Amino acid sequence: MSVSITFNNIVKKYGDNTVIPSLSMGIRQGEFFTLLGPSGCGKTTLLRMIAGFNSIEGGEIFFNDQLINNKPPQHRNIGMVFQNYAVFPHLTVEKNVAFGLENRKVSKQEIKQRVDRMLDVVQISNFRNRLPENLSGGQQQRVALARAIVIEPDVLLMDEPLSNLDAKLRVEMRNAIREIQRKVGITTVYVTHDQEEAMAVSDRIAVMKLGEIQHIGTPQNIYHRPANVFVASFIGRTNILDRTCVVKDGKTILQLTDHYFIEMDNITVTKNDNKIPVKVSIRPEEFMFSRTEEGMSGTVISNMFLGLNTHYFVELETGEQVEIIQESSMEKILEPGTEVKLMVKKEKINVFDGETEKSITKGVINDAKS
Repeated sequence: MSVSITFNNIVKKYGDNTVIPSLSMGIRQGEFFTLLGPSGCGKTTLLRMIAGFNSIEGGEIFFNDQLINNKPPQHRNIGMVFQNYAVFPHLTVEKNVAFGLENRKVSKQEIKQRVDRMLDVVQISNFRNRLPENLSGGQQQRVALARAIVIEPDVLLMDEPLSNLDAKLRVEMRNAIREIQRKVGITTVYVTHDQEEAMAVSDRIAVMKLGEIQHIGTPQNIYHRPANVFVASFIGRTNILDRTCVVKDGKTILQLTDHYFIEMDNITVTKNDNKIPVKVSIRPEEFMFSRTEEGMSGTVISNMFLGLNTHYFVELETGEQVEIIQESSMEKILEPGTEVKLMVKKEKINVFDGETEKSITKGVINDAKS
């Protein structure tokens, strides 16, 4: 049976160093929830607090309505998958998967039934009699996943489980993990610093910075309408430009250059200043090369053909450099030195307050508790 997880004002300290100052959020029953952020942001620390491996200096963690702060790890009914697989080298695949059930004194008949089913779910039945040394990294990770799930935990915890695999195998395994999680329906908390991986597997993502939650939402929510500049910069590529908005006759005008203005109908301005400082996030794919004289003037610095897309770096008339991604076409690639005009897809760009760096763009959906 999977559970919901609730965090109320969680605090984690190491001596005088506060790693998580006060964190509150909820993870829904049966969802695939990812903790995403740069190294040192507290995501693994939080995962270990759920597992019971780290102490809690303040606040409460609940599985459903049961407080687990002081419950020993072995009594929390969790499954864990680690970065280094942690499979037993002297046991076969079948014995590795059966290990947790044997420790729980499950009957031999039930162990066989559950192990057989789990080996089928993770698609390693053909390797049941092999030792780990005769398996690939991806196969060993499937063994670790099967061993964690076969005990039917309430919560599955995964700490950077794919970081030791090569790029192609990581894609294969992340798809397998997502498919397996959907089949078994266990509440899963997944830790990674890889944004693409997080977006590929998650129902919702919590983006963390210095022990604080910046944004909780679906991958689509977070990518298209990030809550602040940090989230916009961390999720995917983006160009951040310091600009100004002018409110005139009830209209909000975003000034991108001296000659290129956009009327914005999806941002909320609370100040009455004549010129309001803002930060604008324009993702590389949100630029368009103009076939007219309208837009921002720029000069192509470099290009990179990558098959499906072509990447350009362009120096704007302001002296700033921006990255642009265009779908590749049969037309000739723009060479360095080519003068261009750039426009933006205004419905897609994001605008943030110049001081607080919080979004003033309508449509932000953030489940983080303030």
